[in-house]
Amino acid sequence: MQRVTYVSAGLLALALLTACSAKEPAPEGIAMAGGARGPAVSFSPQDKTKDVPTDQPVVVSATSGKLRSVRVAGSKSAPLEGELSADGTRWRSLGTARPGTEYTVTAVSVDAAGKQTTTTSTFATVKGKETFDIETITPNKEYTGLTVGVGMPIMIAFDKPIKDRVSVERNLIVRSSKPVEGAWHWFDDQHVDFRPQKYWPAHTRVRVEARLAGVRGGPGMYGKRDVTLNFKIGRSQITKGSTDEHVLIVRRDGKKIRTMPMSAGKGGVWKYYTTSGIHLAMSREPVTVMTSPGIGPGQPGYYQLTVYNTVRISNSGEYVHSAPWSVGSQGSANVSHGCVNISPDNARWFIKNTLIGDPIIITGSPRKLEPTNGWGHWQENWKQWLKWSSLKAGPTIALS
Repeated sequence: MQRVTYVSAGLLALALLTACSAKEPAPEGIAMAGGARGPAVSFSPQDKTKDVPTDQPVVVSATSGKLRSVRVAGSKSAPLEGELSADGTRWRSLGTARPGTEYTVTAVSVDAAGKQTTTTSTFATVKGKETFDIETITPNKEYTGLTVGVGMPIMIAFDKPIKDRVSVERNLIVRSSKPVEGAWHWFDDQHVDFRPQKYWPAHTRVRVEARLAGVRGGPGMYGKRDVTLNFKIGRSQITKGSTDEHVLIVRRDGKKIRTMPMSAGKGGVWKYYTTSGIHLAMSREPVTVMTSPGIGPGQPGYYQLTVYNTVRISNSGEYVHSAPWSVGSQGSANVSHGCVNISPDNARWFIKNTLIGDPIIITGSPRKLEPTNGWGHWQENWKQWLKWSSLKAGPTIALS
């Protein structure tokens, strides 16, 4: 999704660089094009402008003749990329300039007779006091691998609070090989996540382009760098389980491939309920040590267990895992401390066949999964999700 808002060039004063006769001196602010009559070229920002916002586009127009080339070179950065209109009369920069940088704009134009003229203009961007950066972006190779499930959100954490959410969000670009409707969602000033309206189509390639270098994140604060992430959506696998029916059913690409008896949270005085809702597989752990939350050794209800072949589904300690001690209850009763118990054989199969981001949907429990509990993004309906987006939802950009 991309939403880019530009300042209209018509709102800016344009310095016309054109030729004047010897009898008629050039007015202030107008330059001679090589000392002879040539195509008239205008610049925005105008020549010698200071404190230009980093997100203001550079526009070069040929008011007569055509532009052959335009180069915008920065004193402290790489040249700005741009594109020329089909008729060759207008060039506009793409991306964002760097703060505290002086830029020189060099335009090569040609008139109807084929005469070539070079004109230049300079401007300086506003100075920044500090920078912000992406602290983490998920999915990533180290944490999840680069092939993920159809429910996988894109999650970005910043190292500093973002005040100008619109400026940042419109520079977070999502491309995909299969188009999806999607939107970003701010959980707080340092966390913004993206998800489609519906699950990703299976086998979709996705690229995230965080074009944040020079982007305003707040008063005097600008993005430090650009970040790009590529990942793939795997096959569609959705697991559904019922705490009333005590069974997990795994469907891959719409076909049932495994049925597993389960035992969920037993509730009771300690309220050991498995949460109902759309969970996502968050991690796959061969060994996990589980300890009773808020209950210390020697206190009633305390436990500490070493558990094998676990798939985490929330931040509140819920897993789908091997539980040889409850096999007799699996399929008929809920006896766990809140996790989903399955047999050792089923647990070995499940951890091997689950991708991070696979939906795992649990129903029947009186306790609901909170949207902020782990990756509970799908707990919010689309209207709720959009409530915390700074821009309108839209389709992802095509990825070739």
